[in-house]
Amino acid sequence: MLGSDVLLCFIFYSTLLILKMYIIAIITGQVRLRKKAFANPEDAERHGGVQFCRIDLYVERCMRAHRNDMENIFPFLFLGAIYSMTGPSYAVARLHFLVFFLGRVVHSIAYLLALKAPTRSFAYVIAQVPCVSMAIQILMEVASFA
Repeated sequence: MLGSDVLLCFIFYSTLLILKMYIIAIITGQVRLRKKAFANPEDAERHGGVQFCRIDLYVERCMRAHRNDMENIFPFLFLGAIYSMTGPSYAVARLHFLVFFLGRVVHSIAYLLALKAPTRSFAYVIAQVPCVSMAIQILMEVASFA
């Protein structure tokens, strides 16, 4: 009912990416609690007082990792969905989805653990390659209709 094997593969990796984003959000919340660094006074009051309404560098790092996921995963969801409809070979499509997924996982780990440069940048670039490839293939597929 969901369609082709390519679409099912895309749904699998997309769901894993969404779950990864939830995990980063949960980690951010747990770090806030552990560090007692709350963004809102009402949250700080509940956990010890307004003095805990403050900025923590590691909480900020977690939030940047999450924001970076949103900036990259949301476009992938669009590109991958459209790409899946263009009739690519399963093996090539799976490779696109897998490389993006693994790149984003490594990127998040590098961000959260503050791994030495250029680990995070390398993971970012690796994850962008399948997105650029899918975008080019989509444009080639629809260019005659523009």
